[in-house]
Amino acid sequence: MDFEGALSAWQTQLGPEHVVTENDALEQKQTATFETSQQVLAIISPKNSAEVQAAIKIANQFNVPVYPISSGMNWGYGSAVPTCEQGVIMELSRLDTIENFSETLAHVTIGPGVTQQKLYDFLQQKDSNLWMDATGSSPDCSIIGNTVERGFGHTPYGDHFNHVCSMEVVLPSGEIINTGFSRFDNAHAASTYKWGVGAYVDGLFTQSNFGIVTKLTLWLMPKPQYFQAFYIMVEHDNQLEELIDTLQPFRLNRTVKSTVHIGNDFKVLSSITTFPWDKVGKNGKLTQDVVDEFAKLWDFGAWNVSGALYGTKQEVASARKQLKKAFSGKVKSIRFLDDTMLSLAIKLQKPYKWITGLDLPRLLKVMAPVHGLKKGIPTPDIIGSTFWRKKVDVPENPHPDRDKCGLIWCAPVAPTTGHHARAMVEIIKSNVDKYGFEPLISMSMINERSLDNVISIIYDREEPGQDEAAHQCHQQLMDDFNKQGYYPYRLGISGMEVTNKAEPQYLAFMKQLKSTLDPNNILAPGRYSSEKK
Repeated sequence: MDFEGALSAWQTQLGPEHVVTENDALEQKQTATFETSQQVLAIISPKNSAEVQAAIKIANQFNVPVYPISSGMNWGYGSAVPTCEQGVIMELSRLDTIENFSETLAHVTIGPGVTQQKLYDFLQQKDSNLWMDATGSSPDCSIIGNTVERGFGHTPYGDHFNHVCSMEVVLPSGEIINTGFSRFDNAHAASTYKWGVGAYVDGLFTQSNFGIVTKLTLWLMPKPQYFQAFYIMVEHDNQLEELIDTLQPFRLNRTVKSTVHIGNDFKVLSSITTFPWDKVGKNGKLTQDVVDEFAKLWDFGAWNVSGALYGTKQEVASARKQLKKAFSGKVKSIRFLDDTMLSLAIKLQKPYKWITGLDLPRLLKVMAPVHGLKKGIPTPDIIGSTFWRKKVDVPENPHPDRDKCGLIWCAPVAPTTGHHARAMVEIIKSNVDKYGFEPLISMSMINERSLDNVISIIYDREEPGQDEAAHQCHQQLMDDFNKQGYYPYRLGISGMEVTNKAEPQYLAFMKQLKSTLDPNNILAPGRYSSEKK
């Protein structure tokens, strides 16, 4: 590796101001929401696809590994930290073009520097009747960054990779390819038909180190005539199986088209407030009795469902009627909330508390931003839950890396049945408590048949020993889930070894692809791969 030679070449090609080697900047990129040891040698910031090509060719010439990031806010999975022990970060935030927008066909082409907030603002400026899908992460997070990790959001377009096509990809050699129909001249359906003709390769560039996605076309959701969120609550933990099995047919037959999120009481509490240190005993643990006290005060249950209905008023009314009938007598409450009702609730917060004794403002702290997410409105409010274990208030501009928040996510996937939901919960509960963490569980019906279980290991990185305990807990969870046949839908930089558990033939195929596309192994070594540098 000739780092100095590469550095000089990048400075010439990109401009010295876009090749950063200052210690403070490198330290930021080496910091995640858990302990890491990887070293960032420099940060390079190309401005377009041509400069990405040139930068990759230089990396090959001087044999320097490069790790691409978009916004670097991959919190809980590694932030901006590379998978290789020493490498150069390629930051793609300057590739922020928005083009090829069609109101009629509901699509837009974006670069990796386009954030959730930037696209939302663009649609507002266009006075568009189209919605994007947003995650609960920061408004400053990259849309492409989440898409290539196969992330998900809240609306019927919540499965992000399922709603994109026509990628522009810079290969590890520095060559550019276009996927789908966009690889043909003057292809009219390039932005509307994702499969193209012949072999479909787009998936190779998600959760991999086979190329850098520098553009893709994103499909947008037409604004429905009517929208209504729904919230379902059960009082007891043992009602989980029935809750899941009652919901599943509505997701399968697409009466409910949105992603459906199901959080347990600990998860909801962490979304409303920081850890109630004054309520714990000498062992520092939060008991179920204390959580139950908060549940009564703020009106949440052992399991809490959040979803949405979209369509004409008649369609929504029909779906609402079906849900009410199916859950009658099975749940503590089922509530429906549209924009008008939410506005009214905000106005009536104090009278509501006087009449019922329930703290509605606390409940609205969670419900209002989640309501917006179901319409594709990004919010900064959800990320505050990463401060759950901190002994300070959530700052005005929270940044989990900078603020030493501890967060590791574990996200196994199962078929959508109550049996599998309960099996995953038992694995979680048998592990997190012994390491001193709370069972912060959020299950999501990410499509018609699959249930993703995101477990949040949240802690304070400034507390001695917590980083080590969190890593041990995460590893134990991963091992136990895998033994029971529950594998994660995405991986953090400290969990890439899961990919090695695949059948030998698959591993050999991936190795052959990597060695063909990237013989020098300079693009993100170790990312979703056993091939480290």
